[in-house]
Amino acid sequence: QLVEFGGRLVQGGGSLTLECKAYGFVANKFPMRWYRQAPGEEREWVARIGSTINDRDYADSVKGRFTIFRDDAKNMVKLQMSSLKPEDTAAYFCNTEPQRSWGPGTQVTVSS
Repeated sequence: QLVEFGGRLVQGGGSLTLECKAYGFVANKFPMRWYRQAPGEEREWVARIGSTINDRDYADSVKGRFTIFRDDAKNMVKLQMSSLKPEDTAAYFCNTEPQRSWGPGTQVTVSS
């Protein structure tokens, strides 16, 4: 099971860190991704982390602003977001590779 935390309303240009807690499995055994879905849009991936800290990749829309990292002590994957823009407004989800059931997501709203 995956549960996402940390979303809230934030002003444009601000920062926020999302958390993804894994239950029932060890998160660092799997590559993991963060995704987001804006209203009326398809879900899109924004960040991926593999088995090593150097194995990270980002969608062009967030590159240089978002950082994905693991917190193995808490069995979590986190997404540090900075320089937030209104177009980052979406529900954010995490998942493993291969995918398992989706969590509830956490809503990020960026005001202009």
